[in-house]
Amino acid sequence: MFSNSKKTNPPAVAKLAPPSILSAGLTVNGDLHSDGEVQIDCLVNGDVTAVRLAVGENAKVVGEVVAEHVLIRGEVVGRIRAKSVELDKTAKVRGDIWHELLSIAAGAKIEGLCKFAENPRDNAAKLSVVANSDAAEAAAAEKPAKAVKPASSGDISALPGLARATS
Repeated sequence: MFSNSKKTNPPAVAKLAPPSILSAGLTVNGDLHSDGEVQIDCLVNGDVTAVRLAVGENAKVVGEVVAEHVLIRGEVVGRIRAKSVELDKTAKVRGDIWHELLSIAAGAKIEGLCKFAENPRDNAAKLSVVANSDAAEAAAAEKPAKAVKPASSGDISALPGLARATS
């Protein structure tokens, strides 16, 4: 029962594949999909989907970014949907960020909404509906007040309360 005659091998540990690296000087026109880690150090014109994504300091992604974990050191023009989003001090994001965890270093630049969402990576349709209703609410809030024709300078009787005070 407690003998050493039977030795069992420990369970195999899954090896992580090295990241796919898109080097500087490369331009990618089209969507990227990876089941692993991707490091971008170039220009990507298209959506990027990965488990882990790092956007280098001199890199730019023009499109939607979807991943479990995103580290941005460069520029993203488009929506980011990730469980964990980390913006380094050199990050520039022009687009909405849907996240569960968000870390923003001093110096990072964001032009867009940052919204908490459960499972942001998987809920694209639901997030679009929420974003559209938020945009409609924001547009309604920005409508100017209705213009009122001012009374002529000599006729104060049109102003309630003032006509009695001067009589």
